[in-house]
Amino acid sequence: MSTDVIAALPMYPAPAVVGEAYRRWLEETLQLLGTDRPTPWPGSLAELWLHPRLLLAQTCGLPLITELKHRVRIVGRPHFALPEAQAGQHCSLLIARLDDPRQTLAEFFDCRGAYNSLDSNSGMNLLRHALIPHVREGRFFKSALATGSHRQSIAHVATGIADLAAIDSVTFAYLARHAPNEVAGVRVVERTANAPTLPYVTSLHGPEPGLLREAMNAALAHLPEVAAVLAITTVQETAFADYEVLLEYRDKARRHIGQAELW
Repeated sequence: MSTDVIAALPMYPAPAVVGEAYRRWLEETLQLLGTDRPTPWPGSLAELWLHPRLLLAQTCGLPLITELKHRVRIVGRPHFALPEAQAGQHCSLLIARLDDPRQTLAEFFDCRGAYNSLDSNSGMNLLRHALIPHVREGRFFKSALATGSHRQSIAHVATGIADLAAIDSVTFAYLARHAPNEVAGVRVVERTANAPTLPYVTSLHGPEPGLLREAMNAALAHLPEVAAVLAITTVQETAFADYEVLLEYRDKARRHIGQAELW
């Protein structure tokens, strides 16, 4: 196999022990495929996902079904063994400050929201879907702030900059296991609907997705300590159709909240 390839698994970089485990998993996978370790990816995620020499990457489910459909091939999706991420599904956890007296999502109407990015399924799309029953005159939040990452959204809530945010359940579990101080100041108010876990993708060229999936699973078997940190039992086959539910969530929210805004 050509060694002139692009590969990166950047979606769960933290805590450091998790980021290192993903790096080791990728390196073992590439070794099994007969290619060299890649250099760190210097560009944006969008550039990574659509690079013509992309061998392996992970993307969010919403960009997959909106921006990347028919432009990449799906390798599979992770089957986690985590409290709120199992059987190829995950969700978002709606969090508030630990000392916030409000107990139900309805009580947070007109509060300050935080989200990682507008194109995020877990930070934005699942959040909007969860807010539908509580919207009044087309809005829920008084204001909403883009933070750039789930970790920053957690920090914004914990420090009082925001009152409510939706956090990918995998990210939350990784932090709770390996950096509990980062989630010590927040609590879960509610969980959202389920969604397929974040898919692994490859370019329209190169090896068949099944070959890549087999190598990823073989690498997990070779590195049980890495598999334990990642809490991934297997990479399962998946298809674009499995992610259509995310468009259903999006479209339902748009009918109640509007096209792009959270509030």
